[in-house]
Amino acid sequence: MTPEEWTYLVVLLISIPIGFLFKKAGPGLKRWGAAAVGLGLTLFTCGPHALHSLITILGTWALIQAQPCSCHALALAWTFSYLLFFRALSLLGLPTPTPFTNAVQLLLTLKLVSLASEVQDLHLAQRKEIASGFSKEPTLGLLPDVPSLMETLSYSYCYVGIMTGPFFRYRTYLDWLEQPFPGAVPSLRPLLRRAWPAPLFGLLFLLSSHLFPLEAVREDAFYARPLPTRLFYMIPVFFAFRMRFYVAWIAAECGCIAAGFGAYPVAAKARAGGGPTLQCPTPSSPEDAASLEYDYEAIRNIDCYNTDFCVRVRDGMRYWNMTVQWWLAQYIYKSAPFRSYVLRSAWTMLLSAYWHGLHPGYYLSFMTIPLCLAAEGSLESALRRRLSPRGQRAWDWVHWFLKMRAYDYMCMGFVLLSMGDTLRYWASIYYWVHFLALACLGLGLALGGGSPSKRKTASPATSGQAREKLREE
Repeated sequence: MTPEEWTYLVVLLISIPIGFLFKKAGPGLKRWGAAAVGLGLTLFTCGPHALHSLITILGTWALIQAQPCSCHALALAWTFSYLLFFRALSLLGLPTPTPFTNAVQLLLTLKLVSLASEVQDLHLAQRKEIASGFSKEPTLGLLPDVPSLMETLSYSYCYVGIMTGPFFRYRTYLDWLEQPFPGAVPSLRPLLRRAWPAPLFGLLFLLSSHLFPLEAVREDAFYARPLPTRLFYMIPVFFAFRMRFYVAWIAAECGCIAAGFGAYPVAAKARAGGGPTLQCPTPSSPEDAASLEYDYEAIRNIDCYNTDFCVRVRDGMRYWNMTVQWWLAQYIYKSAPFRSYVLRSAWTMLLSAYWHGLHPGYYLSFMTIPLCLAAEGSLESALRRRLSPRGQRAWDWVHWFLKMRAYDYMCMGFVLLSMGDTLRYWASIYYWVHFLALACLGLGLALGGGSPSKRKTASPATSGQAREKLREE
């Protein structure tokens, strides 16, 4: 592990006991105490580069105040433009920010765009209410009023997920501040249930990254190895990549759970990133609150089992970095300037790559995903529905195996980063995923397969929980 990774781990671990301290605090202490801790962590890890986050916040708040009816698009343009400036600092001869500054900036971009969207929704709802002439019941998820500058700062610097996520909306943050009877919300048992696999994942990460170091792929000697060895190597590299993020995101979720952050009644059917989808009555007493069953789906960032064992490339995206996936679907995919599912996905992946950084490997990997989506959708709609139940089960096993190999392949661009290293590795294994995807797409189209958005066939076998989530989406 690098010194930066150790620092991330320390920040995540200290967030857990801090969460227990804030859980039963009042709204004021939660708001300003959590912001003070987050600001302290930002200053400690970023130093003077923390100024970038402050500039981004002030610019977004000014846009919200100036144009509340269209601030979502303006905030998206402002924060993404600032990301370009932020990443070009070294080219401009200015000090290069620390990796921690980049992490803070990434999460802050998501939060500020979401905040602007929530303010815009509130403004439009108020205009409709004035036009209709009568007051309506509060809409689920709608803000009570436009946040002040200090409230915006407290949300932006809240220590919860400040460097690693999960992403959460301002409405979710408010619900935590105003949580009725927080002592009745369970924390310890949900935290232990969530945390138990993390040590195992950590050991697997250390073992796999030691036995199969990524740096070996950059050496000339690697390409003298036999083709089967080169093909196999991407599997443990992606395995180590997954284990590292599993540990980080589980630890981040545990920090939220310790504070009772993102806890909602199960009946609210909360979604990762988005929060509740159904209105639930507020408990009127500690006894009523204690009688409810709660979950932390609103801040769930990783579904380890379904990430590894779901069948399709499309589903694998849903269970990885789940709160960010919700943000991308809500604010990028839905407003994409295309109607086609594949083109919308390509647009979303392009902006996702930009959000991650300017390294060519990000773009090579992310822009391979739409090709895989088109191939699996076309071939599945053309052939899978024609198979017997037993044939469909066999199809799903093969589909799962190829899905995992496709993610292994794309991960290499994500970790190698440079165009030269990525293309060198892909060329050494003959770009087999690209060629296989093109062949599957051509075969599916030749057999009459439609686009994924027009499929009427049943989804591959998944768990009951996964099917329920897909229906909700």
